[in-house]
Amino acid sequence: MYRKIGLKMATNYSPNFNLPKRLKKRIKFIIIHYTGMKKESEAIQRLQDPKSKVSSHYLIRKNGDMIKLIPDLYEAWHAGVSSWKHFKSINKNSIGIEITNPGHQYGYRNFSSKQIFSLKKLLNFLIKKYKIKKNCILGHSDISPDRKKDPGEKFPWEMLAKNKLGHWHNLDQKKIKKFRKKNLLTNIEQKIFLKNLHKIGYNDVKGYKFSKNLKCLTIAFQRHFRQSLVNGKIDKECLLISNKLL
Repeated sequence: MYRKIGLKMATNYSPNFNLPKRLKKRIKFIIIHYTGMKKESEAIQRLQDPKSKVSSHYLIRKNGDMIKLIPDLYEAWHAGVSSWKHFKSINKNSIGIEITNPGHQYGYRNFSSKQIFSLKKLLNFLIKKYKIKKNCILGHSDISPDRKKDPGEKFPWEMLAKNKLGHWHNLDQKKIKKFRKKNLLTNIEQKIFLKNLHKIGYNDVKGYKFSKNLKCLTIAFQRHFRQSLVNGKIDKECLLISNKLL
């Protein structure tokens, strides 16, 4: 099946998934992760270790080769405590893709062109097969903003969106850059921004007070949609982007 669409896919199943099979129509999201470990071999081992209780459906290696870890119709353990819009525990409704990268803790680096080439092919396949909307292709930090940073600000969200493989705004980034940093928002504007985040899909986390919760959500938003500056501070550039995404 994969060879027909030009995907090089090895099979190396993980035991870390839930029974029974889910219906095809329950799959609504694709969640992108990085492995966040020093060595690729250790990451693969962890995704297959029953003691780790962690897995994903696919892994994209450093050289672009892919490993199928869990069949799509089983619920893999990749998202953890998570939510997006009215969906809770996103594992139930998603396919998880891990990409080899040491992550922020071990020398975060750019994703390779071979990895992104393979990811584009895989996304095209999954989007068509499960009729997934482009604004439902998310990062782990989008659905778990209080816990996760991946796939991070070096992940090419904009490029994928230009290939209809994700959600992005069409604002001129050079023009809107002048609205950052110095143009911090008033309390009223911050509330508008927070409402925009909720409409996009971001949810409150663990009942944090407004100020802390807003910073947490803002960092997650910036990692996806304003990657050149991730500082947790809400300026008018962020507000303009959130307005445009809606």
